[in-house]
Amino acid sequence: MSSDPPEEIRLKDHGRILEVQYGPNETYALAAEYLRVESPSAEVKGHGPGQEVTVPGKKNVRILRLAPVGHYALRIIFDDSHDTGLYTWAYLRELGRDEKTRWPAYLAKLAAKKLMR
Repeated sequence: MSSDPPEEIRLKDHGRILEVQYGPNETYALAAEYLRVESPSAEVKGHGPGQEVTVPGKKNVRILRLAPVGHYALRIIFDDSHDTGLYTWAYLRELGRDEKTRWPAYLAKLAAKKLMR
């Protein structure tokens, strides 16, 4: 997966959407909720396989701020105080490309655990 930086990153809809453009035909509008529940942080991903956490209750989360990390990643500061995940350029692209499978899988996990968005 390419680690090239996006051409443009823009917050939209008062922090509800992060638009990431990698090229003229590759733009992703990623919901803050989706980014929050797919955070690459240890809090969400755990410290190894099988330690992932299904994060409930983030339906109304917003992005407060974006902070570049070197030339390879973005720190997203959410309004629920979460700010520990480093979203590499490759991971943001992966989230965009895989949203159609990741999001329904997340919703199914919530339903199976009887948790709310």
